[in-house]
Amino acid sequence: MTATALTPPLPRTASFRLSATMRRVVLAVGLVAVWQAAIWIFQPSPLLFPSPADVARAIVEAFQSGAILDATASTLRILGIGTGLGLVIGLTLATLAVLSRWMDDLLSLVVSIMNPLPSIAILPLAMIWFGLTPTAIVVVILNSTIWPIALNASMGFRMVSTTLQRSARTMGIKGVRMVVQVLFPASLPHLLTGVRIAWAFGWRTVVGAELVFGAAGGTGGLGYFINQARYFLDTDAVFAGLVVISALGLAIEFGFGRIERLTIERWGMAKVG
Repeated sequence: MTATALTPPLPRTASFRLSATMRRVVLAVGLVAVWQAAIWIFQPSPLLFPSPADVARAIVEAFQSGAILDATASTLRILGIGTGLGLVIGLTLATLAVLSRWMDDLLSLVVSIMNPLPSIAILPLAMIWFGLTPTAIVVVILNSTIWPIALNASMGFRMVSTTLQRSARTMGIKGVRMVVQVLFPASLPHLLTGVRIAWAFGWRTVVGAELVFGAAGGTGGLGYFINQARYFLDTDAVFAGLVVISALGLAIEFGFGRIERLTIERWGMAKVG
């Protein structure tokens, strides 16, 4: 009998792993700590670069006054309308493209023309057409959301297995039924990616449009809130608006991640990270 066999096995230490959410919370706290440390070390003017405590105080005051809540509600409402319409139009275009070669060529041409065009560049034209109304901003958001959705949906449809499509045809499934019952479910990862990209483009577009556009129809969003704070040299409020925008972006990204885990990862359509 060898000495190795006589040696008792070492006890296994329990591994401690934080969840992805907790890791991100720890990293966020670390970034705030670095921010505060930079304030202590370099001591910049509060007018140029406020401390985390000053920004937190500005956020609390903006929530108490209701200004940040009204601005957030206005931005999310316009973004929801624009992204919802973009989703419907983009999926409709992708569906028509898979049913007709002419529509496929037309979609490819229009996407090649419109997708590289910065959405904010059509804001002056939208203002001429629709005036100082929320409709002008919705039109700008549409240009930033339709094409990523249509492009990703069309790509997802083309990547669906031909064997699966042939099997569906043998059961009498064709045309629009083929798209709804076969192509849509099979291309769900691409569809979610398209919606995820579209909302990110729309989110940046709506804030940028509000910065340029100001208040629409008597109401102003987060971009307007930040611009107004700039006029009064209220840097704390500017940072507060930026923090709220980032927090909302993180929350929506978390929602998309949750949807992916409940659908494409659970159904085995994507590798679990």
